[in-house]
Amino acid sequence: YAYNPDLKMLYYGSGNPAPWNETMRPGDNKWTMTIWGRDINSGEAKFGYQKTPHDKWDYAGVNYMGLSEQKVNGKMTKLLTHPDRNGLVYTLNRENGDLVNAFKIDNTVNWVKHVDLKTGLPVRDPEYSTHMDHEAKGICPSAMGYHNQGIESYDPNRQLFFMGVNHICMD
Repeated sequence: YAYNPDLKMLYYGSGNPAPWNETMRPGDNKWTMTIWGRDINSGEAKFGYQKTPHDKWDYAGVNYMGLSEQKVNGKMTKLLTHPDRNGLVYTLNRENGDLVNAFKIDNTVNWVKHVDLKTGLPVRDPEYSTHMDHEAKGICPSAMGYHNQGIESYDPNRQLFFMGVNHICMD
């Protein structure tokens, strides 16, 4: 969780859908794998950004929510940065939930080609999909994730986040 006292908002992530067998739960499984921004007084959801619609890999995205202020298009902007188990680092405008950026922790991440910054949706690589009658090999990251419950920190002077990562893939 992270709390912004100026905006009176709380930020957190929701977990993965169940069961893990993706053929048993069609659709995007909306509101799973989501970064939430909530009004601390009313409890109202101000935004929800779903990172991995129809998660097939168990990438529960409930870890670190880093708050910073950095320049976006020349303007100081209140940001939320979330390194996810799915191998991507997401940066949102923490006032409204707009996606600012999403990039791979490193180029071994292969379940996704990239995130379309206009739609916010991941462009997946079907070779690394998990579904019936398909034996996927070398899916990166594994269900453990490239970032999972690590210790993170943010240095506002250098405007850098520091985090630990795993490099484990799965079949």
